Amino acid sequence: MYEIFELINKMSPYLLLGFLFAGVMHVFVPGSVYKNYLAKNNFASVFRAALFGVPLPLCSCGVIPTAMSLRREGASKGATVSFLIATPQTGVDSILATYSLMGLTFAILRPITAFITAILGGQLINVFNNDADVDAQISEKEKSRNDMTFGNRILTALHYGFVELVQDIGKWLIIGLIIAGLITVLVPDSFFSSFSDSPLLSYLLVLLFSVPMYLCATGSIPIAVALMLKGLSPGTALVLLMAGPAASAASVLVISKVLGRRTMFLYLLAIIGGAILSALFVDYLLPREWFIEPLRYVESCCDAGFPYFGFACTVLLFILLVNAFIQRRLHATVHSHKVVESAEIPVVRFKIEGMRCNHCRANTEKAIAALPGVEEAVVELDGGIATVKGRVEPDVVIATVTSLGFKAEVI
Repeated sequence: MYEIFELINKMSPYLLLGFLFAGVMHVFVPGSVYKNYLAKNNFASVFRAALFGVPLPLCSCGVIPTAMSLRREGASKGATVSFLIATPQTGVDSILATYSLMGLTFAILRPITAFITAILGGQLINVFNNDADVDAQISEKEKSRNDMTFGNRILTALHYGFVELVQDIGKWLIIGLIIAGLITVLVPDSFFSSFSDSPLLSYLLVLLFSVPMYLCATGSIPIAVALMLKGLSPGTALVLLMAGPAASAASVLVISKVLGRRTMFLYLLAIIGGAILSALFVDYLLPREWFIEPLRYVESCCDAGFPYFGFACTVLLFILLVNAFIQRRLHATVHSHKVVESAEIPVVRFKIEGMRCNHCRANTEKAIAALPGVEEAVVELDGGIATVKGRVEPDVVIATVTSLGFKAEVI
């Protein structure tokens, strides 16, 4: 427990700053910016999608409905895949958290490798699985955000960063920290010493368990640190940081179903190939001291006492986690009774599987509410229940939810 607390104590100031930046970006950068510049089936769209995706604070599951929405709004396949690769690997919050535990070199290298890999994946799609250009369409709901006052935008940014985003990644961050603590305490150093002379073998070992797992960009950081402290190379840690968040089983299945199997294979090829090539570059062409030096503080921090500022940030982060949990429960309780049934207008409830975060819920709710004939739609994250009021065929709702990468059925 002490090792876990020390990791949180060091990360918490940067996490709080990252949450704040994430909220500001979410509110002050309109979604129309992303949709307007990703429609063409060319390198420029792929480049922009990677550039847009790198700083966005979307987790591995939250990026799926967002990317599928971009696709429906007109983004090309290449741009969609580029966005899917770049976004979950990084984000302003995870970049700051990477700096806090792994140092400046990793904090710079991580978004660069995500950016390059995303361009590689998008271009592979453009060359081997291209499709026709689609005209982007901007929804009225997207435009309405521009009508908010500056004060309301600030409040929305704070709520998004310190409530919604904490709800989305808080659980996975804690899980990552617990796994890191267990690795540090339970796994003997001798287990990894046999891989020190075989980098490729260690890359494949990490890929074997990181590709199907669900790892968020921030939650993967303490695990990577724990692996390096046990003797694995910086390149192996980079493989985990890249492949874990970007190649979860959920992402692979959705891409296969919505964009096609060929796109899915090219997507995996770009991530795995990019991760291995980046790891080889780090282990053989960059000084190892650049990556090892920052970890010496992590190893010795237990002897240095608790910095007051870091401890205060940890307490604040804990309060935010508790508040996010309470708010999530209250949201489910209040909104479960929001839709009022009537004899004139039918109400149908659906069970939706696959939603993991507020991005998933918001995108699903928005897509259902936009269907012709729907008067009201409420989607609950806990339990995965969608309540739809209006004259719309259930099959249409199910098809819309499926297009976002989730499963739905009438209750």
